[in-house]
Amino acid sequence: MKKIYPVLFLLFSGVFFSSVSQAGLPAYKLIIKAGYFQPETITVPAHTRFKIVISNLGPGPEEFESKALRKESVIAQGVTRSVVFAPLKPGRYRFFGEFHMQTAQGIIFVK
Repeated sequence: MKKIYPVLFLLFSGVFFSSVSQAGLPAYKLIIKAGYFQPETITVPAHTRFKIVISNLGPGPEEFESKALRKESVIAQGVTRSVVFAPLKPGRYRFFGEFHMQTAQGIIFVK
């Protein structure tokens, strides 16, 4: 039984520290509504980890996808989800919603 305690400690500390490390990240809100992203442009600092907190107000599901950043997340109506990004070099990174390709378009502008 004594051998299990160190293993449990490592498992729970990893979950705790992972949650704490994400809590201090700069966060940027992104709304999905009626097939559009609001705002369409998010400006973030270069060389800094950050997260985008995405809320889907509907109707229906939508996807946040960026091929350049290798991120993809389907978000059901009424759901809020965070997507964490590694530090990025300055530039423009396109994202889109696959369910509304004509209207759900956006840019992450890193400077």
